[in-house]
Amino acid sequence: MTGLAAVAGQAWAAQPTPWQMGLQPAASGVMSDIRWFNDFTLIIITVITLFVLALLLWCVFRFNAKANPTPSRTSHNTMIEVVWTLVPILVLVMISIPSFRLLYKQVDVPAYDMTIKATGYQWYWGYEYSDEGMEELAFDSYMLRGEDRLARAEAFKRPVEEYPRLLAVDNELIVPVGKVVRMQITAADVLHSFAMPAFGVKIDAVPGRLNETWFKAEQTGIYYGQCSELCGKDHAFMPIAIRVVEEEQFAAWAEAAKSDVEEATKALMASLASAKTTADAGASAAVEVAAR
Repeated sequence: MTGLAAVAGQAWAAQPTPWQMGLQPAASGVMSDIRWFNDFTLIIITVITLFVLALLLWCVFRFNAKANPTPSRTSHNTMIEVVWTLVPILVLVMISIPSFRLLYKQVDVPAYDMTIKATGYQWYWGYEYSDEGMEELAFDSYMLRGEDRLARAEAFKRPVEEYPRLLAVDNELIVPVGKVVRMQITAADVLHSFAMPAFGVKIDAVPGRLNETWFKAEQTGIYYGQCSELCGKDHAFMPIAIRVVEEEQFAAWAEAAKSDVEEATKALMASLASAKTTADAGASAAVEVAAR
């Protein structure tokens, strides 16, 4: 069952959706914490807003000229002044503790399994695998335009939803599931920003400087992000696509990609299609057995 679930996840893609109100679904522990912190602060903000609204309404109806023709001349209330000083401090402390913990988790790179360098250019991304034995593996990633994305989906026998407009790229960044990936981020020309919402990653790419971040993808699939720094006229056309696959699939792709990235990717997609077919057949058989 676990194997079928893992394979089924290959068709899952993280990307913006129409009328989306909240954050993208979490695909890493950091993003799960970000979603929790977002909900936590939203609760606090909602309580404060409703409390202030209640006070305003109470003042409007209780202390208007008709209901209170003779207003009080009280100018100070020690208890109220102490409360409205201490309560905001306590609220800020409640917010700051998980905030600092989350910030530390984002910037503190744990023991990592692999390193990838991402370089921002006007207007595309370049990737280099920096680990021993993978130094020759490097490629650029450009956005697919027009019908190219549909042709790519058909050629690779993948769902069209995996190649959305303005997000699909010709060469996806391939990483294994469940591994800590250290990302080294820089730029070759102007300021860029490497952002992957599903992983909780967003860090500036600065020319002449090497910034570091990390992620650990917990589910296979294709994940989309974008440059999040206004970097010029084609800023909106340099997306980031990361495909998370099983460790064995990544190892086979990485070995083949040293000589030809395009052919290695074709072989990877073929293996994903084959795995999905096998999983679908297994699921159908399980349903038939259950029916009998």
